[in-house]
Amino acid sequence: MAVTVKNVALHAGVSTATVSRVLNDDPGIRPATRSRVIESIKITGYRMNKAARSLKTSRTGTVGLLVPELVNDFFMTVAEGVEDILRTEGYGVILCNANEDVRYEADRISLLIEQCVDGVIIIPTSSEGSHFSSLSDAGIPVVMVDRMVNGFKADAVLADNINGAYSAMQNLISTGCRRFGFIGGSQELSNFRERFEGFKRALSDYGIPVEKDIIKFGNVHIDSGYNLMKELMSEANPPENVFIANYFLQVGATKFLIENSSAKTASIHIAGFDDMSLSSILGFSSITVSQPMMEMGRKAAEMLLERIEEQSALASAPPPPRLVRLKTTLIKH
Repeated sequence: MAVTVKNVALHAGVSTATVSRVLNDDPGIRPATRSRVIESIKITGYRMNKAARSLKTSRTGTVGLLVPELVNDFFMTVAEGVEDILRTEGYGVILCNANEDVRYEADRISLLIEQCVDGVIIIPTSSEGSHFSSLSDAGIPVVMVDRMVNGFKADAVLADNINGAYSAMQNLISTGCRRFGFIGGSQELSNFRERFEGFKRALSDYGIPVEKDIIKFGNVHIDSGYNLMKELMSEANPPENVFIANYFLQVGATKFLIENSSAKTASIHIAGFDDMSLSSILGFSSITVSQPMMEMGRKAAEMLLERIEEQSALASAPPPPRLVRLKTTLIKH
């Protein structure tokens, strides 16, 4: 037999009207009463009819999460953080894959608008953001994660890429090294641009030149890391220290070094960015910049929920976009 609002009310010792007010996020409910009702909902296993709630509140209780690809530990860990917060608030998540293609991304945005989601969290696939304006036109709040875009303003949760890269380089420089190579992703993407900026700032502050011949850029996949390290090691005077701005690039670079072991590659030291499950056992790795991936997802979800509430409470224009940068940490291997 299905659990009803009346069952919840009896369990919590309140009226059915009070339960309904809690379910509809009435701000006039006392915190202690709200907590008691929510606890009773969990214990009784009550499930609210989403369609009925949507008619009453103009909300669907769903949030869209759009990521560049699904086969990526970073994106999925962020997604886990998002879902962790939204689940406790009674929201469902529609996960969409942009397949690293702006056209797919625009198509998924249209789908989410059709689904009448209450908000969208996006890890952009590129620096282009003009197609996100359809979300604003539909009155749907947006929070960006990891990357910023051009042509669209929204709240954002980012890692402190510049200081993270700077700290890693500072650590390598302290060992007495004076030549550093760099392997990174497209400079059109804000996160990779910032990591390169941190790399350059550290060299500049310590009076070390940036050698263009040992600076390599590609995409963010394993094969690119392999090929870029191959290019680096093919230089007449390759560096012994390399900063690699992405976990998958580092995996590919390490694969090349292992397959092409020599006296030249044996002394390579790598500083990487992204503390994934296998980071600590990758050969040649001496330092890893760890991003708070789960926390980035949680914070994005919290910011989106705030925007959804503001949208309900405010008749005027919403506050300007907010930017949150979360600290990175250094892990030595």
